[in-house]
Amino acid sequence: MALKASTIWVSADRCRTQFGLTSLGSHRSGSPFNLRFDLEINRKWECCASLTHTAIEDDQEKLRPGVISIHGNVDHQITETRGLLKDLSSLPRPLSANDFSPSVGDVSKVRVAYQGVPGAYSEAAAIKAYPECETVPCDQFEAAFQAVELWLVDKAVLPIENSVGGSIHRNYDLLLRHRLHIVGEVQLVVNHCLLALPGVKKEELKRVLSHPQALAQCEMTLHKLGIVRVNHDDTADAARTVATEGVRDVGAVASARAADIYGLDIVIEGIQDESDNITRFLILAREPIIPGPDKGYKTSIVFTLDEGPGVLFKALAVFALRGINLTKIESRPQTKNWVGVIDDTDRGNTSRYFDYLFYIDFEASMAEPRAQNALGHLQEFARFIRVLGSYPMDTTIP
Repeated sequence: MALKASTIWVSADRCRTQFGLTSLGSHRSGSPFNLRFDLEINRKWECCASLTHTAIEDDQEKLRPGVISIHGNVDHQITETRGLLKDLSSLPRPLSANDFSPSVGDVSKVRVAYQGVPGAYSEAAAIKAYPECETVPCDQFEAAFQAVELWLVDKAVLPIENSVGGSIHRNYDLLLRHRLHIVGEVQLVVNHCLLALPGVKKEELKRVLSHPQALAQCEMTLHKLGIVRVNHDDTADAARTVATEGVRDVGAVASARAADIYGLDIVIEGIQDESDNITRFLILAREPIIPGPDKGYKTSIVFTLDEGPGVLFKALAVFALRGINLTKIESRPQTKNWVGVIDDTDRGNTSRYFDYLFYIDFEASMAEPRAQNALGHLQEFARFIRVLGSYPMDTTIP
């Protein structure tokens, strides 16, 4: 199957070699920045050269007291309860970046990739965005990106930030590494449940499995119950592990849907410490959507700046001057691109400082002149600008 090239909106007039981009023309300060969605203007925002890999691996999260990490199965005594559990063999196997075996699906439905296994919160977000879709699990975020690029699925729904846990930095890095476009967003209320084998009471539980962020978001409740927290790769996969191993003193923190899928009981519902626990997801596709001039749109961009005093203030001012509201600012260091070295010879200390990528979300459509003018102004002192997507905002919280 031939792969279809996708368009990337990039202002490349002042891109430097560390991005692997060539100049598309001389920069003229003060020139109009009239972005239209016709062929000629799209070519200005398309860049054929590949970006250098700037993904920064997140530091491994340090374990706090009461939290242990496991890799692989622990020998447990399997109880007779296992016979009561559902048959899980019919559930789809997650796609892997090393093994994209084609699967036959319903061609009449939108196929949406997500990271995790059935019952994950990301799957719930995909169903909220596309109620009649066919969800496709992936073992890693990278695999979900690649599944869209290889035309195995139509869309991917991936988390980008949580109101309690903060940003998912890995996905910010993958947005720059891959050539997909943001075409929408989904906000999902996260309701953590304490799950266990059928008939198990909360007093019987000694250990609980879940993703580190989920365990951290339920820390107070789990501490009161005196349950040892065990890090797992995914919330829904933790529920699946409890179901398949069939150990009565081991529970999971996952969604109510995961309990239904894997035949577990909900011992306690809503155990998160903060009631307003919302995760924001991005919807990614191969092609951008054409935004309208009406309100209710959001635009996401990434850019780098020259080093100097007040340069970030100038960058943010281009939006304030035009009455554009910024809803998100995220910075990510480029470890392969050091800005400079500070050498304190008196003390014998040498340190480096980073060059940074800035990710910004603002409330305006790229079809609006004020957004076009803002990026034209930003282009005067930004070394690199890329529009990640202009898409409708999700204003619905269930």
